[in-house]
Amino acid sequence: MTEPKTSTATTRLTVAQALVRFLAAQYTERDGVRRRLIGATWGIFGHGNVAGLGQALLEYGDEMPYHQGRNEQAMVHAAVGYARQSHRLSTHAVTTSIGPGATNLVTGAALATINHLPVLLLPGDIFATRPADPVLQQLEVPYAGDVSVNDCLRPVSKYFDRVMRPEALIPAALQAMRVLTDPVETGAVTLALPQDVQAEAYDWPEEFFAERVWAVRRPGADPEELAAAVRAVRDARRPLVIAGGGVHHSEAEDALKEFADVTRIPVASTQAGKGSLTWDHPADVGGIGHTGTATACELARTADLVIGVGTRYTDFTTASGTLFADPGVRFLNLNIAPFDGHKLSGQPLIADARTGLEALTEALALHGHRAAPAYVTDYTDDKERWEHRVDAAYEADEPDTRPTQPQVLGLLDELVNEDDILINAAGSLPGDLHKLWRTRSRDQYHVEYGYSCMGYEIPAAIGVRMAAPDRPVWALVGDGTYLMMPTEIVTAVQEGIAIKVVILQNHGYASIGGLSETVGAERFATAYRHRSEDGMFTGRPLPVDLAANAASLGMRVLRAKTVRDLRAALAEARAADTPVCVHVETETADTVTGAPPAQAWWDVPVAETATRSSAVKAREVYDRHAAARRRHL
Repeated sequence: MTEPKTSTATTRLTVAQALVRFLAAQYTERDGVRRRLIGATWGIFGHGNVAGLGQALLEYGDEMPYHQGRNEQAMVHAAVGYARQSHRLSTHAVTTSIGPGATNLVTGAALATINHLPVLLLPGDIFATRPADPVLQQLEVPYAGDVSVNDCLRPVSKYFDRVMRPEALIPAALQAMRVLTDPVETGAVTLALPQDVQAEAYDWPEEFFAERVWAVRRPGADPEELAAAVRAVRDARRPLVIAGGGVHHSEAEDALKEFADVTRIPVASTQAGKGSLTWDHPADVGGIGHTGTATACELARTADLVIGVGTRYTDFTTASGTLFADPGVRFLNLNIAPFDGHKLSGQPLIADARTGLEALTEALALHGHRAAPAYVTDYTDDKERWEHRVDAAYEADEPDTRPTQPQVLGLLDELVNEDDILINAAGSLPGDLHKLWRTRSRDQYHVEYGYSCMGYEIPAAIGVRMAAPDRPVWALVGDGTYLMMPTEIVTAVQEGIAIKVVILQNHGYASIGGLSETVGAERFATAYRHRSEDGMFTGRPLPVDLAANAASLGMRVLRAKTVRDLRAALAEARAADTPVCVHVETETADTVTGAPPAQAWWDVPVAETATRSSAVKAREVYDRHAAARRRHL
């Protein structure tokens, strides 16, 4: 037998240089399409990474593009936006110094992991050799000498390793790529890099830098699970599909459309799954759960079979366990992750969303299975009634008045087409968007609601625009969200990334203000106002000029005071080929409601004892809703 030949050639590089070269040679492949896995690296340099990864990115700038960020959390958001727009087949890396630069990564890492979106984190770390102890920004833990602030990243990372020796980089880097490209395990991956190890030289085997292609698999359904799923669908009288983010990650939108066309089973969507069917598809019934449509929520209450496709069943989706009210309701969960496939005591169909839907559609078509005509008529008529409510919320027939938030969405609705992408994450906008927005393409609706992270929108828009450079990308932000993280406007201006930021100024935390009122907290500390004589925040609105702030960061700003102004400003912004901001002050919830109220409950506990009547009444309402909660066993 001839022994296989292996190369003994080596190249002497620092650990940081070797890592950059390795990352530049990694690719993914799915359905015959190959993409670079790490498309670029974001970084802010300090003493913990400037001589290591900073020097390496300078050395190999022709192999690894670099982007300069302003906030470490924001850099992660930009990478996540890029990854989501790239269907998780490509992402970015993020490097920081040790200390606050590293801990600033934690929120972004949590967001990535919760949403199952890949991002590679490369924080600097304290000296492995400990020539000075402690060093600047070192966290001293009396009971352990091997703990640094980077250990904060362990619970929010899907894979974590600290590279204490040069040769340890090889297995750590390979494991990192495995997790990033695993559709079940993917999320934030952290390789903590001690600052002395980054700069240390080592003789690396040339094979380490060879091009590697990581196949992103599409596992098919087990035949017995598929047969059981077919029986469950055929036995159901009122089935309902809930499309989650897994539909988009798998690029299964066409397969879902074929399933709906063949079976005529209605399809509701989570925040992550909205757009799985376009809004005008006959089977699309809109958002599900607390922020969903009346049509979808009523179907959920009477469904005897809920078919979850790529969804985690969060509390917003299930209305905190109160939505699925039929006594005999059962769940069929098509999911690539067994953990999610077994939720709500569901019947699992463990498979990739596309392959699973294709197999299920084919099997049901063989039986000629379709939803009952009366059921189809029922949800079709109800959907039409809901669309009239959307029209009413969008209607802006008084051009010289200040717009409501739904009217802002209505004016955008008039303007955009299937090319536009809308990004949002927190505040009252996700609820209005989920209920009202008419999604025109599979990737138009980009609302991060797994973590609902204020400050996500602007950096994520930059990442999305990088992944889709020829498409209009809108970041919709309230004033509270804007104040969390406007810094990456500077990055958009520096790089010439033509994002469109719409600031809706309503002088406070409108969403939490409304919630506060319903739970008996009387909107306490949710308005951006001066203190009044009684010490409360009920005085005049603060003289904060967010438009001027955006302009000071280098962005072109269009101010809109009325519906007429806003219509013109949005059109001008959409035509712009440079970063632009539209600022509008909206009618607040104190005077105008605008959007339809929540169509399902959400469990936010209310004080069990209180002297204020608002809290006492709120607790009575809470107890009535909580009594309807059930565990699906």
